[in-house]
Parts: sequence; structure tokens; C-alpha cells
Amino acid sequence: MITAGDFRNGVTVEIDGELCQIIEFQHVKPGKGAAFVRTKYRKIKTGGVVETAFRPTEKFPAAHVDKITMQYLYDDGDLYNFMNTDTYDQVALPRDDISDAMKFVKENEMVTMLSHNGQIFSVEPPMFVELVITETEPGVKGNTATGATKPATVETGALVYVPLFVNEGDKIQIDTRTGEYLKRV
Repeated sequence: MITAGDFRNGVTVEIDGELCQIIEFQHVKPGKGAAFVRTKYRKIKTGGVVETAFRPTEKFPAAHVDKITMQYLYDDGDLYNFMNTDTYDQVALPRDDISDAMKFVKENEMVTMLSHNGQIFSVEPPMFVELVITETEPGVKGNTATGATKPATVETGALVYVPLFVNEGDKIQIDTRTGEYLKRV
């Protein structure tokens, strides 16, 4: 059991029988009245975000989340297909459920699957990926003093904003959590 006073970002608990992940929390001690924990959490199955307050002594069952490393094989239109490299078991997940997590992942890359009671509910891509720019406008010489950016399409089809000096064919590193350009490789 986890008390509301022990909440941290990323902790997974069961609230009202639903699997939820804490996004933000704040311990509040008003001048008058009892302390409380202001919490924002995401319902894992529906993706809905809820803001509420709990007493610091309220208890919630901790949810056991398994992490499995799998290899992304291919996309067949409606499903993303993955394989466990230890057991060679294959899993197919619907495109609608995980397309945001997969926008920077190339075929044959390793991803982390999150499951609860044997049911996969989320996919975590690697934190940093290196991708090749397939399409972007050429930068204008002398227009770099402002730190301006331009849109660029990478080999997975995702759109990233890059500095003006980056050209087509360049390999760049991207932070998959934010979708931001980090550096040219």
C-alpha cells in the first residue's frame, strides 16, 4: 500500500479499481485546516487525466508493472508487430493505441513494453534515437543569429524542428520524450 504522502511522479497505483500513473503531485499545507496532496494522474486504460486532492494518509494499492524489452519488427497498417528476443514470442498492438510512442522508432529497434496482469498497456521507446533527415528546406545563409528553426521530416515520417544549418541527409539525435532535436551526429 502507498499513501498519498508517498506519491512521486511516475508511481503507478490503483485508484477506484483503475490502474493510474501519477503525473504531478504537490503537498499543500494551508494556513488553516488539514494538509492535503494535490494530484494529477492519468488513467492508463482510457488515457484520461484527472486532477484531485487526497489526504496524505489515504492508502492505495501499489500496481505491479512489468517491463519487457522487445524488438520492433514492422508495421502492417493497422498493427505494430514486436518480438521478444529471448523467447521469440511475437505481439501485435493496435496502431491507434501506441502511434504517439512509435513515431521515432525504426524497424529492428528495441523498445520497453509495460504490462499489468499480463496485459500490455504502454510502449516506451528508447530515450534518444538517431535518425536521418529525409526532407527539409535549405537554410538561408546568414540567418542563424536568431537561433531560428525549420521543420524537417525524419526517416520514420515524424516532423521535428531543427536549426537552419541542418540539411537533408544529415543524421540527428532526437529526445523521444519531448520530440526535440539534440544534436547533429
